[in-house]
Amino acid sequence: MTALETAHSNLNALRQNPYPGRGLVIGQSASGSWLILYWIMGRSVQSRNRRFTVEGGSLRTESVDVRLVKDPSLIIYEAMLELPGIYIVSNGDQTRTIYQALQSGRTFEAALSTREREPDAPNFTPRISGILDLRQSSSVITLSILKANPLDAQHTDRFTYHPALPQMGFGVGLTTYRGDGNPLPSFSGDPVLLPFHGSAERILDTYWEALNPENRVSLAVKEIPAQEGMARLLVYNRY
Repeated sequence: MTALETAHSNLNALRQNPYPGRGLVIGQSASGSWLILYWIMGRSVQSRNRRFTVEGGSLRTESVDVRLVKDPSLIIYEAMLELPGIYIVSNGDQTRTIYQALQSGRTFEAALSTREREPDAPNFTPRISGILDLRQSSSVITLSILKANPLDAQHTDRFTYHPALPQMGFGVGLTTYRGDGNPLPSFSGDPVLLPFHGSAERILDTYWEALNPENRVSLAVKEIPAQEGMARLLVYNRY
């Protein structure tokens, strides 16, 4: 199977998956712009009571109706932050942990060594994170997933991935879950190759349409010019 066939097969699997949970993808468009995609989904009223809001180069979640918020700790957070030449994305408040570590000269891995999988028993949602580092002539993508150990959920298994840069028109990504269930089954395996065809607007449309309409909540695409220029954020919100 070619890379293109594999990417489209993975996109079709996403379309057929009722609940991949939260997901992130990092790669390049066919025109060479860097792209970071992030989405959230929800099954409960509280999880669906969210939307993305943009502040400069930052993306965060916020409640739609504050009266419905019971516990904001795992649902309200910064999802994307920037440092000069470094772009961060994650599915929780570890985005800020990574940002502060990199700002002080520590590493992505060192930042995440201080964190655990989410404490939302019985699901123990994985923490998925990624950075795109454009500071050197050779750009670097690093991905991480922290998830409950299958033998003892009180312990966290830590996986860090250093994938080769995908060709233009592709991205690599992680989701929190393999699908729906009770408890929800954590993502397993290597990062997934996915297509990044067309403009940022088209990619936003493609992935919004791929997510289950009943469970999708918000989707964002950050486009970073291959040359000098400001990044921009495009967002779809259910509410």
